[in-house]
Amino acid sequence: MHHLAEAIAAMPVCAEATRLFHGRGGLFPGEEHWTLDALPPALVLTSFQAVTDAQLAEVGARLQARWDALATGAPLTWAFQSRAPGGQADTRLMAGELPEPHTVQEAGARYRLQLLRGQNHGLFLDMAEGRRWVREQCAALADREGGGARVLNLFAYTCAFSVVALLGGAAQVVNIDMARGALAVGQQNHRLNGLLGPGQGSASFLAHDIFSTWGKLGRAGPYDLVIVDPPSYQKGSFIATKDYPRLMRRLPDLLAPGGQALLCLNAPELGPDFIDDAMREQAPSLQRVGRLPNPPAFADRDEARSLKVIVYRQPA
Repeated sequence: MHHLAEAIAAMPVCAEATRLFHGRGGLFPGEEHWTLDALPPALVLTSFQAVTDAQLAEVGARLQARWDALATGAPLTWAFQSRAPGGQADTRLMAGELPEPHTVQEAGARYRLQLLRGQNHGLFLDMAEGRRWVREQCAALADREGGGARVLNLFAYTCAFSVVALLGGAAQVVNIDMARGALAVGQQNHRLNGLLGPGQGSASFLAHDIFSTWGKLGRAGPYDLVIVDPPSYQKGSFIATKDYPRLMRRLPDLLAPGGQALLCLNAPELGPDFIDDAMREQAPSLQRVGRLPNPPAFADRDEARSLKVIVYRQPA
């Protein structure tokens, strides 16, 4: 774990949520299974293959040594998540205490995390550039005649996109996700950022299957921005190869003239051509604007396998 050790030795004190080591990008042979995130006040180490207690003890000792050198005045808090193939994701606290509630910051926004429950913590750090882009697009429309942007946030999860859209000045965001628990956290995120009050734009939270809600969503539109950030494969919810084309077919009817769609795909086995080819077939009227860069911390030796975030525009 030479490169992971180097990252720990150079680790700064982080005020915001960020990735510190990204073995998953394939740039560090033999260490592809490791990631390390700063989710202040905690550090979270993840392994995507089985590791030994001795390896964990070594990482823990390195984290402690670096923490002591940083002299923060606070005890080290770190957790380990096992994501070994064939097993359930399991997260355990290795040292220190987690605050309750546990909130982190990113670019001035605050989010609620749940590190010890389930596989996902509540905020996908690799989508930071997508959130920045959404906020900028909504800010650009905030002062237009007729009010700010109308946004549809599909597969909203904990509604981070909605938070940044409203912080950017969006007039309305419709969040839809099948998971009521995730949407409840999303509402907490809006409260954390002061976004559920008068004069703060309008956010709604719908616990529905999007494929049975098109009529309702269409009546609430058209939208200046449609965000699509689905799981790549979740049985009973969404399978990209089958369901993404079905969804693309609906986009021209959902988008206002000049409106944009942000399409996200985190499936290493499907390159950007999958999105582009399907869009040409299902919604040929939409124009490809370009692909957003991933955060530098998520550098990958093969960009086709990394997170894909692609923008399309409805002709004006």
